[in-house]
Amino acid sequence: MSILEVRDLAIHIRAARPVDGVSFDIAAGECFTLLGESGCGKSMTALGLMRLLPAAAQVVSGSVSFEGTDLLALPESHMRDIRGGGIGMIFQEPATSLNPVLTVGRQIVEALQLHAGLRGAAARARAAELLDLVGIPDPLRRLDEFPFQLSGGLRQRVMIACALAGSPRLLIADEPTTALDVTIQAQVLDLLDELRHKQDMALLLITHDLGVVARMADRIGVMYAGQLVEEAPRAAFFAQAAHPYSVRLFAALPDAERRGGRLATIPGSVPAAEVRHAGCRFADRCSEVMAECRSAPPPWREIAGGQRVRCFLPGAAPAVAAGVGAGDTAAHAETRPLLSVRDLQVHFPIRRGLLQRAVGAVRAVDGMSLQLMPGRTLALVGESGCGKTTAGKAMLQLIRPTAGSVQLDGVELTTRSTHELRPLRAKMQMVFQDPFASLNPRLRIGDIIVEGMQALGGGKVGAGGTAAKVGPLLEQVGLRAEMASRYPHEFSGGQRQRIAIARALAVHPQLLICDEPTSALDVSVQAQILNLLSDLQRDLKLAYLFITHNIAVVDYLAHEVAVMYLGRVVEYGSADEVLPSPRHPYTKALLAAVPRIDGAQSEVPKLAGDMPSPANPPSGCHFHPRCPLADDACRQSYPAETRFGATQLVRCFKAG
Repeated sequence: MSILEVRDLAIHIRAARPVDGVSFDIAAGECFTLLGESGCGKSMTALGLMRLLPAAAQVVSGSVSFEGTDLLALPESHMRDIRGGGIGMIFQEPATSLNPVLTVGRQIVEALQLHAGLRGAAARARAAELLDLVGIPDPLRRLDEFPFQLSGGLRQRVMIACALAGSPRLLIADEPTTALDVTIQAQVLDLLDELRHKQDMALLLITHDLGVVARMADRIGVMYAGQLVEEAPRAAFFAQAAHPYSVRLFAALPDAERRGGRLATIPGSVPAAEVRHAGCRFADRCSEVMAECRSAPPPWREIAGGQRVRCFLPGAAPAVAAGVGAGDTAAHAETRPLLSVRDLQVHFPIRRGLLQRAVGAVRAVDGMSLQLMPGRTLALVGESGCGKTTAGKAMLQLIRPTAGSVQLDGVELTTRSTHELRPLRAKMQMVFQDPFASLNPRLRIGDIIVEGMQALGGGKVGAGGTAAKVGPLLEQVGLRAEMASRYPHEFSGGQRQRIAIARALAVHPQLLICDEPTSALDVSVQAQILNLLSDLQRDLKLAYLFITHNIAVVDYLAHEVAVMYLGRVVEYGSADEVLPSPRHPYTKALLAAVPRIDGAQSEVPKLAGDMPSPANPPSGCHFHPRCPLADDACRQSYPAETRFGATQLVRCFKAG
């Protein structure tokens, strides 16, 4: 029997229709997944179910029945009892969903008071139980901490604890693992799956990650432009996706077999919610489009085994030919490294007391060494907090290193003054993780790009010269020249990332440091950015230091891989050596935690707990508190480098 029944739900925001006739059911204990790109209406659907829509939005038709009760007909006072008590919700961004001025314990206790009637010591004890249930170590201490004192993974777990405080029968999880490392993602997904089966709780999971869908879903609903276009059980969907949109999502996934080639992309973008559709909403982006697709909305077609699709094609959509790998396109002739890093250290002092004396240091980067050849891609991977971004900024001298050497094309950077570094900055640029935060919202795109050119020795650019210089750059990254007059907020996430890349390319760099440039992008937009980076490397002989925790992207793009843990590189080598045959237990755990679209589970034990604080790293091997192979030798001394094969270097006593 269904615990939730949604029928023809339509939500309008003035002339826009972000949700336009959505219907689905969820049974107790079942996981139903809404899959699709950003802008398809997934989150708006969830907010509509909870009646948490923004002021301008309203449900104009349809029904939402929860345990036989029509939620849309309830007065707000009764709906408050349903929220948290009957239906819990995990929001996409815990940092903005948790109250920053209240302790973790206070926020969980508040939910317990409202929905469980607990007070005082009983409520605090139950809050500690919930933190322990979601896998947070030392829960009694964490109750008195504020959200800013917790890592992203711990904040997400606190959000889950708050959602579980009312013992909901339905849990809505909106992109609960989007910005998490693969290890923390695996822990959160395992937790949700365990709670679902233990408490017979229904789960509505919203995501754009096909690996997460394969790991969690019982049934899948593919959403596009405000409507469901395909619905299927997990096995049928992954055996043969039926809708052309679903097929293209699979074809856009990066992997090692497509390295050196191009990923299949979906042209264009999701149509705006204001657009009216006479026929199929996917018609403008579909290569199988027919005349009837544009004249009338397609009906639902039953295929087999509970799979159905909203499409005029009589059966399953034809497979999309993805780009075939063309081999290694990177330059091999160079023998001198473009970037050489030796024993790099970045320590931040911990100051306390009235006189702010240094009483310790946060060892963010603690002795890193690596080399990057011209025209090659080195992937720097590891969990959040391991020092990847700090290391990238220190290499560019955006943060001054505490010790060590950084050489760019044979020139030592650490001894140069700010004035001496200025002419060198044109050779090295950075693409930041959040393009919206790194673009000035008050400047037009053309002015943003020209500003960098002028600052790094490009000379003054007059009003007439802006279009001449900026237009070709925008076209090089797949945008139109006339877009130079727009502001950053007028672009999608993928387009803003292209603008950030164009700004970096404006000064003709030799080295690009890319900090998680695809972490929050849909799979289709990610494919466009990866194709762009691959093309630029081939055409301009760029070298990339690619900071990421997305192993699939590493598999597709990287030539070399450096695995970082607590400020140090623990494994290094070519992608062909490290990824198929990892030697360090941490590398093995990272690869084992990646959700696979075939749903297979790795036999390697998943990592438990969180990374130790870099202010107080463990003695011996830093990984030993989380390593299943650790012994006394691991606890007493840090392992030296051991070489395997041509280039693979590992710091582990058990690597052999």
